[in-house]
Amino acid sequence: MAEKSGKAFDFKLFRRLITFTNPYRLTFYFVAFSAIILAALSIVNPYLLRQTIDRAIIPQNSDLLVQFVSLMLSILVLDVITQFLFIYFANWLGQGVIRDIRIKLFKHMLGFKKQYYDQSSVGRLVTRAVSDIETIASIFSQGLFIIISDLLKMLAILCYMLYQSWQLGLLVFVVLPLVVYATRVFQKKMKAAFEEVRTQVSNLNSFVQERITGMKIVQLFAREETEFSNFKEINEKHKKAWIKTVWYNSIFFPIAEMSSSITVGLIVWFGGLKAAQLDGISLGLVIEFIQLSQILFRPLRQIADKFNTLQMGMVAAHRVFAILDTDSKIENKGTVQLDRINGKITFDQVCFSYIKDEEVLKGISFVVEAGETVAIVGATGAGKSTIINLLGRFYEIDSGEISVDNINIETIDVKSLRSNIATVLQDVFLFADTILNNITLNNPDISEEEVQSAAKEIGIHDFIMSLPGGYQYNVKERGAMLSSGQRQLLSFLRAYVTNPSVLVLDEATSSVDSHSEQLIQDATNKITNGRTSIVIAHRLATIKNADKIIVMDQGNIVEQGSHIELLEITNGYYKNLYEVQFATVTE
Repeated sequence: MAEKSGKAFDFKLFRRLITFTNPYRLTFYFVAFSAIILAALSIVNPYLLRQTIDRAIIPQNSDLLVQFVSLMLSILVLDVITQFLFIYFANWLGQGVIRDIRIKLFKHMLGFKKQYYDQSSVGRLVTRAVSDIETIASIFSQGLFIIISDLLKMLAILCYMLYQSWQLGLLVFVVLPLVVYATRVFQKKMKAAFEEVRTQVSNLNSFVQERITGMKIVQLFAREETEFSNFKEINEKHKKAWIKTVWYNSIFFPIAEMSSSITVGLIVWFGGLKAAQLDGISLGLVIEFIQLSQILFRPLRQIADKFNTLQMGMVAAHRVFAILDTDSKIENKGTVQLDRINGKITFDQVCFSYIKDEEVLKGISFVVEAGETVAIVGATGAGKSTIINLLGRFYEIDSGEISVDNINIETIDVKSLRSNIATVLQDVFLFADTILNNITLNNPDISEEEVQSAAKEIGIHDFIMSLPGGYQYNVKERGAMLSSGQRQLLSFLRAYVTNPSVLVLDEATSSVDSHSEQLIQDATNKITNGRTSIVIAHRLATIKNADKIIVMDQGNIVEQGSHIELLEITNGYYKNLYEVQFATVTE
């Protein structure tokens, strides 16, 4: 992640952000041009007001008064139309930019290694992809162009003031440096404050998301009061972060307001004396300078306010780009495309570690012949599930080689490799969608008829049809409307309909009842026929039917063979495991 900049404004980050406006170049230029028009119009009405006072009101020329009022009304209408176009297209540009950034960010996140998600908070990632990106939009809709417009207004007004009366202009310049200095200090303070705000927003989102997702555990263990106390503490930090921004605003805006009032007082005092003495300054000029000074200081106050918005957007952009700059992808340098594989799998001296120098797999080697059903057993943490993750290239191995049909998987296109492997996990994840969409994952190549046919083969069609709406039944978030056994059956059907070359069952029957296990076992017999299958399980039925059983312990393969062969090994690891875990089941 990029380091935080101590600058009040990060121009390098800003230039990078501006590149996202390239597809909308015409809109960008139109908004910039509108800002110039608004700056010019800010001078016109004060000028017309001065002319009205000096040439129409004081001389009591009613015809000229009507002309000036009509002209001011026309300028006002033009200003309103320009303001409308400016605001609309600035917001339109901002929404277009964040749409493109969000698409790029989500596509980038789709390619991250599993290890990245293992180490990252879901709440923080959601904050980056949703609220932080929305904050970036405000850079264009409420920050950048309005600041440019205001700066142009100020420059135009200052030049015009000096041109009209250098004496009155100097009065404004006496107070202006104080406001500019206060604005500069304010910018720096607000940048640091908003970085803290975004951090606390992420912490709050992460905490709430995790507790809502795990509310069942919170209630089961009566941790409501503890979690509520933790929430109040995080919420308090969130409030304090925002209060700091309020504190800086509370200091700055009164200073800006006071400076504006002092300027008006000086103009009235000095200009009034000169006008009374008829010393080259008219009453209309004094009124014009009062109005111009108000227009001048209003952008200064707004610039500070809009800089808040711009600063928040830049902080959000910094965080989003930090994810975009994260290099946590599996390098997909493979060019081999596999329409269909036979299913021979070879692990040759494979070493792997999640944490450097802490090996999970310690040079394991084994071969799964095409069409074989191989079971992998061992204690928790032995490395069983790691083998599955490495086969699908969700992690990079430290050394050794993994091959499919004698082809190194690093030379195979990742998408092509994974499309030939179907996996049923112990922890089933279902989306808040229909049963049909959870099975097909919106794959247009899989029809509802194929899903129903597969469900009938497995024996779960009747169960699905018993639900309201059948295959259109919405299972809600994470499949909350279904039991664990029912979710597991749907997960199995999801793998089945893809017609995989290799089937992986990772503890697929560990959380289902006997009836559901029998359904899965029947389906397993059908789907494994002629296919390579790797089964990680502790259930006796699954292991006994395997062609070969690989026994693992602490990252090493300690035994291999059939169920009968392994039971014949005196004091063997598998035999001891069988006697401890399976003997009671047999009894």
